[in-house]
Amino acid sequence: MENADGSDAAGRHSHDSAAGGRATERRIAWLTIALGVAAGTVAAVFHAWSWATGLVIGSALAWFNFRWLRRGVDALVLASAGQAGARKPQVPEGTYARMAFRYVLIALVIYVIFRFLNIPLASMAVGLCALGAATIAASVYEIWRPV
Repeated sequence: MENADGSDAAGRHSHDSAAGGRATERRIAWLTIALGVAAGTVAAVFHAWSWATGLVIGSALAWFNFRWLRRGVDALVLASAGQAGARKPQVPEGTYARMAFRYVLIALVIYVIFRFLNIPLASMAVGLCALGAATIAASVYEIWRPV
């Protein structure tokens, strides 16, 4: 029998669910890039070069955001697991700062690209949505083909 935290009665964690989670994370990561490149290719076919560039840049930023988010969540999980007996787990303050900094960094990159390369803001915003589309696609795949 499995507990709410994914462990069995003896306290062992299910490695199958962890492996499935890592596979889903990898699927989301490559789908984010693939969807952005596909959308950029479609825009390039229609000779919308600035939009194609913005879509690819936005999806690349979404991919970086996903990687940084995953690292931040992993740090939070490790900190809380290391203090399982504590009443209120102490998470290093730098973890929160890094999680907030990624949004500032993405906004700064988008501003610089918009300002100096004249890439449409809307194209980069749509490119950032590639992460959401990839997450939905990976979730639907997991529903259709459960581990």
